[in-house]
Amino acid sequence: MKVLPFLPLPLSRPCPGPAPLPTALLKATALELVVLAGHALLYPTGITGERRAAPPPDGPHTTPPGATPTAPATASPLPAEGDERPPVVLLHGFIDNRSVFVLLRRSLARHGWHHLESLNYSPLTCDIRTAAELLGRHVEEICARTGHHEVDIVGHSLGGLIARYYVQRLGGDQRVRTLVTLATPHAGTAVARLASAHPIVRQMRTGSAPIEELRRPAPGCRTRFVSFWSELDRVIVPAEAACIDHPDLDAQNVRVSGIGHLALPVHPAVAAAVRQALESRDPTAETTEATGIGEIGGTGGTAGAA
Repeated sequence: MKVLPFLPLPLSRPCPGPAPLPTALLKATALELVVLAGHALLYPTGITGERRAAPPPDGPHTTPPGATPTAPATASPLPAEGDERPPVVLLHGFIDNRSVFVLLRRSLARHGWHHLESLNYSPLTCDIRTAAELLGRHVEEICARTGHHEVDIVGHSLGGLIARYYVQRLGGDQRVRTLVTLATPHAGTAVARLASAHPIVRQMRTGSAPIEELRRPAPGCRTRFVSFWSELDRVIVPAEAACIDHPDLDAQNVRVSGIGHLALPVHPAVAAAVRQALESRDPTAETTEATGIGEIGGTGGTAGAA
């Protein structure tokens, strides 16, 4: 595991971080409730998949969700001039949908990302491996449709775990340039024991088979990982389980102060840091954008607003 200094020093401290203060926890809990209420209103808008414009008659053919894409009859299109950024794939967490990324997607679009794909997977999905295979088929279809050879992925919670399995165990590092995870239980979570009726929730337990598979050697993995975690996350227990600790992976763990599990994908300062992570082709390069995440309190902050 590498800790790379592309974010401000207060954000680059290795795991674990300091214990949260009670007042910070109260503010974070209040913010979580506000985010939950807002997301409940938006949730119906994300139940169905995204509608995409029909391709030109002689362009690449899209593949229906869940189907294995076939090779196009003609050569893949080239990315448009000035469109060198790879597509960004947004993958939600358990019992959620693409609506969780409304604000992050808007932030990326406003800052010049043209290819943004918010994917839904079924709440009936019972296996991380199966979901990772489906993600791989989606990625292949996106690359064929856009003419890009690589994508970036941003995954929240379980979505990040599915994406990591695809990258690390299914050869997805050949397609994924950067994987950003938000509050993902990379080492499992003890909270999963409280809701273990669903098979995929049991796979998020510490010591589950998929979690242990991710501990195996991954020599030569090409993908760069950036994992955002919060000491006030009450879904990932212990909170440090959202860190990536693997000797073969190019991984950076970023501690976020003052916000919890649900707020990570919607907070403007986190959005600014995600943009920064996706922009950093050379992770050792100096950055020009301050995010202010380390200064966020329970009521949010304005630094790095989208």
